[in-house]
Amino acid sequence: MKFIVDECTGPKVARWLRSLNHEVLSVHDEAKGADDETIIDKANRENFILITNDKDFGELIFKFNREHKGVILLRLKNERPENKIYVLSQLLESYSEKLANNFIVVTEKNVKIIEIEK
Repeated sequence: MKFIVDECTGPKVARWLRSLNHEVLSVHDEAKGADDETIIDKANRENFILITNDKDFGELIFKFNREHKGVILLRLKNERPENKIYVLSQLLESYSEKLANNFIVVTEKNVKIIEIEK
């Protein structure tokens, strides 16, 4: 799979995904300071699923109808990289076929998949 890992989600998550042989663009490492519009546009153009902790992407998609290839929004109480990785590993194991083209909100206890009609 192809992922853009937002700056707020962190480089450890990006490295972990690469270790699983996913194609990963780390905003922290490769595009530090890029604005949300630039990130969502790149993800859409190049077929990346965005992983972020930033709720502003929800506004871009639901209020401004920005196109995307999938967004995973992490809404975690424990923001440590190890917890993000644990939660994402559970998500990938159980929902990998649902990640593309959907908006997914993930907490430590729940996964909410919002299918976007095109």
